[in-house]
Amino acid sequence: MNEKIAIIEKYNLWGAKTFDFGFKREEYTEKIVDFIGNRLIKVLVGQRRSGKSYILRQVGKQLIDNGVNPENTLFINREFADLDFLRTYKDLDELIKSYKKELKPKGKVYIFIDEVQIIEQWEKVINSYSQDYSDSYEIFITGSNSKMLSGELATLLSGRYVSFEVFPYSYSEYLRITGQDKGKQSYMAYMDGGGLPELFMLQKQELKRNYISAIKDTVLLRDIIQRNNIRDPKLLEDIFVFLVNNASNLISISSIVKYFKGQGRKVSYDAISNYIGYIEDTFLIHRCDRYDIKGKDTLSGNAKFYMNDLAYKNYLYPGFGYGFGYLVENLIYLELCRAGFDVYVGFLRNKEVDFVAKKADRVIYIQSTYLLSDESTVEREYSALESIGDNFEKIVVSLDDAILPLRGGIRHLQAWNLKEILQ
Repeated sequence: MNEKIAIIEKYNLWGAKTFDFGFKREEYTEKIVDFIGNRLIKVLVGQRRSGKSYILRQVGKQLIDNGVNPENTLFINREFADLDFLRTYKDLDELIKSYKKELKPKGKVYIFIDEVQIIEQWEKVINSYSQDYSDSYEIFITGSNSKMLSGELATLLSGRYVSFEVFPYSYSEYLRITGQDKGKQSYMAYMDGGGLPELFMLQKQELKRNYISAIKDTVLLRDIIQRNNIRDPKLLEDIFVFLVNNASNLISISSIVKYFKGQGRKVSYDAISNYIGYIEDTFLIHRCDRYDIKGKDTLSGNAKFYMNDLAYKNYLYPGFGYGFGYLVENLIYLELCRAGFDVYVGFLRNKEVDFVAKKADRVIYIQSTYLLSDESTVEREYSALESIGDNFEKIVVSLDDAILPLRGGIRHLQAWNLKEILQ
């Protein structure tokens, strides 16, 4: 057997081999399987360790369970050290050709490539095989950088790919894993931990903390510092810490510059802006832009930033003063993104609406708070929605034990029931 094929054999499902396929994530596999049977490249994007590799294997297993010959699947995980020989698109092309020569698969071949962006000019091979009409291929790739499909690459693959953003475990997935019942107690437990899959294999808090720290360090070093020749790695990490500790707050680049200058640091607006962009590219942090509800347009300047997972706050920087309301808001933002909404911070006549969520013709305005504890809080949350003159959905989301009655068409919803109304 070819030496390189022998290396990747242990990672493939050829023969009667089986693997640990992990927790089944139907919310993703079902969407992906719906697109199987055509030449569209299936692209899974999301931060490192969010579960993309397991989802790929689960899709492959489903294909095999549905009758595809295991030898017609090829799994390549570029993150594995023994696949370091895969440096350029030429190496990748050679490996695929060697696989076909060695295993001689009959009919369509399903190629799965993990962390494809590590391979230089990978798009040349992916584009070539996806459009090969002499043989039949279906290609699935993953990547940990949002710029993977931007610019020239998007033009090259224009109209020939479908993208799926993979997030850490949702609250509903958390319930299935832990066996807990839906409600305030389990929602608080979910909010106090994190949704990164590997966390659920670790029992001790110190191990969880070390694991989250290792992910953060790996992303900052390998995906940002090394790739972008960062001159000030300490500033990059300090900006990440700042964004985590100020998640759900409206901030601007200028305010961040002012913060660091107040600490005696020499920083520039462009450096801060670029570093934040790099962090966003890795999916660790999400930017939520402002939206003028009346003018129906996005606004430049201030924005909110949300964590991709609360584990970064809970395990790495728990000492920083942080209200429960900000954590709830972060989880609501992620739930809206998982449901496929474009999410903005709404503004109307000097009032802020936490979320304007848009998907196709559907628009939802959402106010988020920890508890509607007194009349002044109720008035504050409801008045922002009452100032909106259109007839789209308006919801106040909280962690209250009791549900308030409908008020002027505005619905009150407990956070643990949010997913049901987004479907």
